[in-house]
Amino acid sequence: MSALVIKTLHITFVAMSYSLFFLRGIWMLRASPLLHQRWAKIVPHVVDTALLASAVTLAIQLSISPFDAPWLLVKIIALLIYILLGTFAIKRGKTLKIRLLAWLAAQLVFIYIVLVAIAHNPLPWQAL
Repeated sequence: MSALVIKTLHITFVAMSYSLFFLRGIWMLRASPLLHQRWAKIVPHVVDTALLASAVTLAIQLSISPFDAPWLLVKIIALLIYILLGTFAIKRGKTLKIRLLAWLAAQLVFIYIVLVAIAHNPLPWQAL
């Protein structure tokens, strides 16, 4: 598969993953029973697995290592922070206020990850 196809798949999975996170956050804020449906617990993990697989495949195919590309290392670290915030936003936060703050912070981290990916720079506001 060409790098362009893999990149397109990766971007598609990014959009799907964020859309699902945003939707689940809205459901969390509204205490909607939709958040507890079986598909809403499974599909995001499937999409995120495909997202990670496409990222690893693309990095291997383009011979990009996080140790040689600081922007990629920063993106991975930010992804871990995004995942941690996401778990507090959707299920681990003890209060609605904590879940809301985690949900909002996760979205800021997501935006940062996208900007880093576009700019290939850990400080994307300097490169754009």
